[in-house]
Amino acid sequence: MEHVVIIGNGIAGVTAARHIRKLDSGFRITIISEETEYFFSRTALMYVYMGHMKFEHTQPYENDFWEKNRLELIHERVTRVSTTDKELSLQSGTRINYDKLILATGSSPNKFGWPGQDLEGVQGLYSRQDLEKLEEYSSSTQRAIIVGGGLIGIELAEMLSSRNISVTMLVREKSFWSSVLPAGESDMINRHIREHHIDLRLGAELEEILPGENGRVRAVKTKSGEEIECQLVGLTVGVHPNIKFLEDSGIETDKGILVNRYLETNIPGVYAAGDCAQQRETIGQRKPVEQVWYTGRMMGEVVAQNVCGHSVEYNPGNWFNSAKFFDIEYQTYGWVWPEPKENEEHLYWEHSSGKKAIRMVYDKNSGAFLAVNTFGIRLRHEVCDHWITEKTPIDKVLKDLKQANFDPEFYRKHEKTIRKSFKNQTVNA
Repeated sequence: MEHVVIIGNGIAGVTAARHIRKLDSGFRITIISEETEYFFSRTALMYVYMGHMKFEHTQPYENDFWEKNRLELIHERVTRVSTTDKELSLQSGTRINYDKLILATGSSPNKFGWPGQDLEGVQGLYSRQDLEKLEEYSSSTQRAIIVGGGLIGIELAEMLSSRNISVTMLVREKSFWSSVLPAGESDMINRHIREHHIDLRLGAELEEILPGENGRVRAVKTKSGEEIECQLVGLTVGVHPNIKFLEDSGIETDKGILVNRYLETNIPGVYAAGDCAQQRETIGQRKPVEQVWYTGRMMGEVVAQNVCGHSVEYNPGNWFNSAKFFDIEYQTYGWVWPEPKENEEHLYWEHSSGKKAIRMVYDKNSGAFLAVNTFGIRLRHEVCDHWITEKTPIDKVLKDLKQANFDPEFYRKHEKTIRKSFKNQTVNA
């Protein structure tokens, strides 16, 4: 019986295990994780902290699911991979042999060598252990500093605010998430963050984290020389693939584990999926490493097919993502760049409340619809994806905007205004 070992029990690893079992009942499948015994929804961590659910509610499967599906679970850390011997070494000293290996080891929060970055009370927000640390520190925290913006930073700000902890955000850019969002949307989110009583410091960079007498953080110092007292520092300046344990394994790595379109590494029978995988050849305009939930799930399905001998390429399709900035929901389909490309025109509408906005992007030469951002507005995924794939003319998209309607009340109130605004912009473009 061939033994498939999966390192990592996140969405990529568990999806791979489930689909391998569906495709082939003959494999022995073992999942190893040092984080938790059972798979959980990582995106739900903030809701556990905010009291909306208990941690056990984040587990999509009952505890007997694994035994029923003959999925062996090992709650341990892998310290070494020998691809020559097809053997894994665990921290306990146990050794495990495999026939096929799937690396789905996820990410770790970035640290950039700041003095004091390893003090008590300094942490990221990625793992269950991070959640436990946050719980431990919160009761004795009056003020927290969040270093970095982006989606994890805004989640952490909302979480801490829910406990009445004063929050200061240090964002290096001149506007929040300006490396991703156009100016209109970025300005709107700046205002929204401040409306939620967050002390948003734009153009501010961390210089040093200062210790107190007990080894816990007592303050941060910025590059401008300002010292800000705090008892907790959240480092939310991105993540990096968790691959350090692969040194001397023979598996080729760069920023992540290098894979081809079939998610195979340079070693036969060894695959990588999810946050830790890096495409050797970029797919369209996507980044070689993508730390997104749905791409992890897709990769898990593709790996399962290839482990079972079906030769399936990874093709994630059109880019999309969604998130929340406090109570403003965000969706994006296609590529909306901070500044229009040479061939692009942007159409932008923002509601007078400053809480809702929509930006559409089209090719000014062909008129083809390329992308859309929405804030406080929900559009139907399948409709937007179809418009992008079919290169639907922008005039037809505007005419058929109601097809993407996910929120009837909103469109009854504002659809005519949006269409009129966009048509005026296309005339004047």
